[in-house]
Amino acid sequence: MDPAVEVRLGEIEAVFEEVEASLGDPDVLADPTKLAELGKRHADLREVVGDIRLWRQAKTDLDDARDMASDPDMAALAEDLESEIEGIEDRIRVALIPTDPNDKKDVILEIRKATGGDEAAIWAGDLLRMYEKYAERLGFKIEGLDSSPSETGGYDKITVAVKGRGAYSKLKYEGGVHRVQRVPKTESQGRIHTSTATVAVLPEAEEVDIQIDPNEVRVDVYRSTGPGGQSVNTTDSAVRLTHEPSGLIVSMQDEKSQLQNKEKAWRVLRARLLQAEQERAQAELAGERRTQVGTGGRSEKIRTYNYKGNRVTDHRIGLTIRRLDQILEGDLDGFVDALAANEQAQLLAKGE
Repeated sequence: MDPAVEVRLGEIEAVFEEVEASLGDPDVLADPTKLAELGKRHADLREVVGDIRLWRQAKTDLDDARDMASDPDMAALAEDLESEIEGIEDRIRVALIPTDPNDKKDVILEIRKATGGDEAAIWAGDLLRMYEKYAERLGFKIEGLDSSPSETGGYDKITVAVKGRGAYSKLKYEGGVHRVQRVPKTESQGRIHTSTATVAVLPEAEEVDIQIDPNEVRVDVYRSTGPGGQSVNTTDSAVRLTHEPSGLIVSMQDEKSQLQNKEKAWRVLRARLLQAEQERAQAELAGERRTQVGTGGRSEKIRTYNYKGNRVTDHRIGLTIRRLDQILEGDLDGFVDALAANEQAQLLAKGE
């Protein structure tokens, strides 16, 4: 292992031992907030420190076995230890990859129709159902926040919250343009159409994650409307928040209560501002701004769903899975696992 990495391993052990000692400090035990913070830190480090200590012991055992390599049993043991050490080092390298601070957060998922008119709205509804099924498989809960149903079925846009530990880590790869190739139900001549919908995946922000000055947010109330623009409420229950410094606008109208719509609008606004802040920070580091959804054009896509071939292709990693029917029922593990492994490999290659 690289000497610089060995130094880092020693530093990690020292931090772990310091945290462990602090957990027995009476002052810490009397402070629930500090105790919880240190307890989490201890849990985060415990596994990798266990591997570091296992690695050190295995190296010592290997040195001893090599000293007695003239003995066939010791020579065989040395080979086994070399293999064991290699496996431990691989685990340690993976553990040293910085984790995404958003991974454990809940998610705000926004799906919008893009290119393709009515068929794009129907496709947006199909994507929502796919994510609902996926969330159900993982034991996550879906909470409706806002929707604009299309007159012909599906949604012009819909926003939901996905609640469950690690929701963002599972859904973060879904942000982008999803393209579908199929024969629409309204197509009388059996021609295949191409339509798109965009998906944005936002880690749900707590108030401590992003500070918003209420004086910089304009609040407007109005009557809710349904498909076609007709009023569906006789009271001003819909809420629009405008964050004046950024120009971000969030509208909510699904609830009959103005208070509930306002609370949901604030949640989405916090999530969007957190994402904008994180993208700004990433842009400063990477020198370029990354976006999730592009313009929604047919040529911009992260994934294509082809009904005729019963296949789905993720264009970021070149992976095609030929069971579209199961994927639309929420079986997304093949793509999620492959995308996570690809991201991990890229980080390891960069030495991050």
